[in-house]
Amino acid sequence: MSSIQQHRQFFAEFIVRGAGSSDPQLIQAFADVPREDYCGPGPWPFFVGSGYVTSVDDDPRVLYQDALIGLATDRKINNGQPSLHARCLAAAAATKGESVVHIGAGTGYYTAILASLVGAEGRVTGFEIERDLAARAAQNLAHFPNVSVYAESANVASMPACDVIYVNAGATHPPAAWLDALNVGGRMVFPLTPNEGFGVMLKVTRTGSDTYSASAFVRAAFIPCIGARDDATSASLTAALERQSLKEVRSLRRGSQPDGTAWCIGSGWWLSTIEATAGEA
Repeated sequence: MSSIQQHRQFFAEFIVRGAGSSDPQLIQAFADVPREDYCGPGPWPFFVGSGYVTSVDDDPRVLYQDALIGLATDRKINNGQPSLHARCLAAAAATKGESVVHIGAGTGYYTAILASLVGAEGRVTGFEIERDLAARAAQNLAHFPNVSVYAESANVASMPACDVIYVNAGATHPPAAWLDALNVGGRMVFPLTPNEGFGVMLKVTRTGSDTYSASAFVRAAFIPCIGARDDATSASLTAALERQSLKEVRSLRRGSQPDGTAWCIGSGWWLSTIEATAGEA
């Protein structure tokens, strides 16, 4: 019979390569982090769209498939789909020594993968608004000296300067504090989602003091990010998703008047279909 480590290694290769990445560090991070340590005791509830079905036993090998596992089934909070996270983590491209902020840390599984990616010389700060999940995450991640978990909203907390922001809750807009926290060269990957239906995963890179490149790379749906949603921007995003291609997004602008290149318009920010240049926020 195969060992749990063999299952974990196969899972890592299958998930990461299936997401279009061959990054050996990302594969190793998925292989090194035991998913069972972050999903609670088995048997486990598997999300099937309209509810949950429970695994037949507590053999952790069942967790190594591309499935959502319930963390708080009464709130429909799950340990997210590994293939989507692999694609998003590949886009975020966290590397050794970098500082990462993880918003919506849940019970810490993907926080642990981020910690593995940045190594002992890096730093990961996790925010989780659900206090019971934050407590579980803090306990699960206690063996990582480079990880801190805060049971509060990243929209009211003081955001540390960082190289990567990885968001696991849907926002209708990127809060100014998140954009301000990115170092030059820093990347933010977050779900830009309307109130209904699927949104997009958006990657924003700070290319200068006042310039940001942007790309929308996959459709996605997440639980809402409290404090990062408004109805007007949701309506604008819904309209953009209906009439325009994701591939057209090229930059994020702040504080300037939207022009004919606008893909989606929010309050104080907008997405453009052309690249931004220095001095052209």
